[in-house]
This record gives sequence, structure tokens and C-alpha cells, in this order.
Amino acid sequence: MAVYEITPSMLRQLPETSFASEGIKERDDLQRLIIQQIDVLSPNTLVIAEEFGEWEDSRRRIDILGISNDANLVVIELKRTEDGGHMDLQAIRYAAMVSTLTFDKVVEIYGRFLEKHGKDDDPETAILAFLDWDEPQEDEFAQDVNIILASKEFSKELTTAVIWLNERDLNIRCIRMKPYKDKDKVLLDVQTVIPLPEAEDYQVQIREKQVKERQSRLSSRDFTRYTLIINGNNYPNLPKRGLMFHVVKSLVDAGIHPADLMSDISWRRNNLFVVFDGELDESEVYERLMEKDIGGAVPKYKRYFSKADELMIVDGKTYVLSNQWGNRTLEAVELLKNKYDQLHINVQPEY
Repeated sequence: MAVYEITPSMLRQLPETSFASEGIKERDDLQRLIIQQIDVLSPNTLVIAEEFGEWEDSRRRIDILGISNDANLVVIELKRTEDGGHMDLQAIRYAAMVSTLTFDKVVEIYGRFLEKHGKDDDPETAILAFLDWDEPQEDEFAQDVNIILASKEFSKELTTAVIWLNERDLNIRCIRMKPYKDKDKVLLDVQTVIPLPEAEDYQVQIREKQVKERQSRLSSRDFTRYTLIINGNNYPNLPKRGLMFHVVKSLVDAGIHPADLMSDISWRRNNLFVVFDGELDESEVYERLMEKDIGGAVPKYKRYFSKADELMIVDGKTYVLSNQWGNRTLEAVELLKNKYDQLHINVQPEY
């Protein structure tokens, strides 16, 4: 590949140069400029961290960490080297390390990034606005990690490995950044080499087909949403946690005591509710929950339905329902449906 200047008399080839010979540093120059214009490498991406390395081996750091507008994490690795080195293996390790990040942890990480750059934006509000969400959707957040490798060149071994990995459901993009010299200017040619732009749509379709086939065979996760009809009220488009909340809240509103529900759902007897003496408001519940917080990626209050209209006040006590629901949610709903049939509980899945 070459870059030419079109002149009236000829095509003048611009000489290729190197980042090192031009004094362009990987972190201080390339990384800094790309963070300011991330669309050069990754359109529709919000940068949430640079030099990210919140794990035991602090020497290992992700050059740039972002979120795509489809709510996936994006790991971006930059290299000035001629062949990309072993950046593919390095990026895969990083992707695995960040794959467990929750929405709340990402908000925390982004908050530090904004503070470092002297911005006082609220990180959660900014992320929700970027994703066009009204509220966090943990079940839809960071379901995948995309990898972008950017280097002057890539070795045959690296590109072969990336193509093979992409065929097995990873999403790795190789972008070549090649500098050219034009008198006193340094020009940068940015080209996607994997996947080839001309074949990208086809490759994406093939990969999506393979992903769906494998998910249908292997995945045990259920993202189905439900419509709940209970006591004459209709609640559409509910995830499992929302389904459980409206069932429990409707039963309590109908006079069923929370203690009875703890007995009914025997496997959640000790963690169905957090119970506080007194009729507490939202801020008081927040303070009490955070007193119980022992650290971790998700603050204690985020694990409960703790907003004002979600609290349940019964017999001078405040009951705060857990929002951590998984495989046995429908079993619990079916149990309550059969026992409290006077509320005519009807649950229909939405596909």
C-alpha cells in the first residue's frame, strides 16, 4: 500500500515513516489523541478509562477501555511496533478480566476517568444518555467484549490467529495505522484489515448465525420478558426481577404478610427481604443498607428494590425486597400463583 499526492503533472508517492523516527510516543501521543477522537478507531464508542488495570498484576493495563452503543465493552490495544507483537493474546487476557464488570462498577470506573480529566459530569447519567437508556439494564449490559488491535503492521501469525478466533465467536478488529511523511507533516493512514470492509457484512451474518446456533444449544441464560396480570392490573415487558417485584408487591398490597411470603419461598427465607424497624423513607433505607455494605462491585442498596414506591410498610416495619433473581424465579411465581389464587395471577412470556 502507498499514499500519493495528486499533482498537475504526476502522482507523488509520499514516503512511509515510523512512529519512533517521528518521535511519536505510544501513550503520550497516539493514545492521547485517539482518546480525544475515538471514532478514528471505534465509532459509536464512549471511552470510560485509559491505562485500566484494576487487578492483582498492576503491570498489565488496557490502553483504552470503552463501551459501545450496543452496551458491550470495548478493549483497545495500541502498538507502535512493526508487527503488532503478541497484542492479540494480551488483549484476550484483558477482555477476560473485564468481562465480569457490572454496570455499577463501570459507572465507578468512568467517574474516576471524568475526575482525572477535570469533568464534573455525573457518570451514571452520562452512560445512560450514551446508551439511550432510562435506567440501568444489568441483564443487557456487557454481554460481550469487543477487541480492537491497532498497530502499524500485523504479523501473519497474528492475523491468522485473529481470523481463527473470530470464526469462534470472538469479535476482534485489526486496524492498521501507518504514518507517512509529507515535508514537515506526518499523515496517518488508518485502514481496517480484519475484517475486510468489503466482506464485513457477510462475515457478521455468518458469525451471528453461528452464535445463535451455539446459543440455542449451549446457553442456559434466559432473557425472556413477561406480561403479568394480577388482581386486575396489567404489567407488560417485565424482566424476571420486575416480574417478582410486582407479584410480591401486589400480594403485600392485598394483605398478605411478608413473613408468610418468606415462608412460602422457603429457599429465600433469609434473603427475600431486608427488614427494618420503623416506617423508613427512601433515604433512610439507603443509609441502613449501606451500613450493611461490605464492599464489592455492586453497592448494597443496588441489590434491593429500595426506591420510595418500592418499599413495603407493614406493622410498623419496612420490608425491602431483593432484586437478585435467577433460575428459580418462575418456580417462585408459580408457587405464589397456586397458593394465592384469589388474586388471579397470570404470567405470559413475551418472545
